[in-house]
Amino acid sequence: MNHIKQSISWWCYAQRHMTIEQIVHLAKEIGYAAIELVEQEYWQVIKDAGLEIASIAGQASIEEGFNRREHHNHLEQEIRAKIALATQWGIPNLIIFSGNRAGLDDRMGAEITAQGLKRVAYFAEDHGVTLLLEMLNSKVDHLDYQADRTTWGVEVCQIVDSPAVKLLYDIYHMQVMEGDIIRTIHDYHPWFGHYHTAGNPGRHELDERQELQYKPIIQAIAATGYTGYIGQEFIPTGDPEVALRQAFEVCNSYSISTESLPEKPAFYQ
Repeated sequence: MNHIKQSISWWCYAQRHMTIEQIVHLAKEIGYAAIELVEQEYWQVIKDAGLEIASIAGQASIEEGFNRREHHNHLEQEIRAKIALATQWGIPNLIIFSGNRAGLDDRMGAEITAQGLKRVAYFAEDHGVTLLLEMLNSKVDHLDYQADRTTWGVEVCQIVDSPAVKLLYDIYHMQVMEGDIIRTIHDYHPWFGHYHTAGNPGRHELDERQELQYKPIIQAIAATGYTGYIGQEFIPTGDPEVALRQAFEVCNSYSISTESLPEKPAFYQ
């Protein structure tokens, strides 16, 4: 039985004063396959433990991204260097950002973002690295961020038209902005190259205190035949080990479908 691979976002636990050795030990013990969003100084520790690095940040700034032409030159250099590094270390994904609107029309922002991504898409293709445009909420955590709607991100991907450019569908962020998570996964999953989790509100554990029902959400993802990672990117309020074990079990509930996705999953009926 094949289950979706799971990873742990390092920054959520670094701010809880856990060491990389503690997280690596927990990940191995629980069954996680990878760590992500982790600084290069820790990569060898992760690799030595037999774990993968699921993703790293492709660019330094969230606010100053691909939706401004004046950023394209330095972002191209930054992304190309990160792609080369990712290839060397066997890292499959780089996370990239649209940048803030700052009054920019959404249609124009999508076109400019796509133009910038076209400059690095073929280089990423040649190196087997996926560029993940992250969907973030502009209501609570990242005010004025432009890639805050699934359809906007899909439009960018369609314009770029490269298998190396996908979306990082962050379930927490998109619940804040638009909800309708399962239908969105069903309708747009071909554009999703990675998923992140967290409870809403608060970006905490995947437990009964928050509004998202993660078991049917994971069922919907598994039904698409998705073979990438689901990254646990929540900030635990209690014992991190308990939270990571609980989240792992929730996201390990369903095996990946080997059949074509039905017109509507069973839970739509």
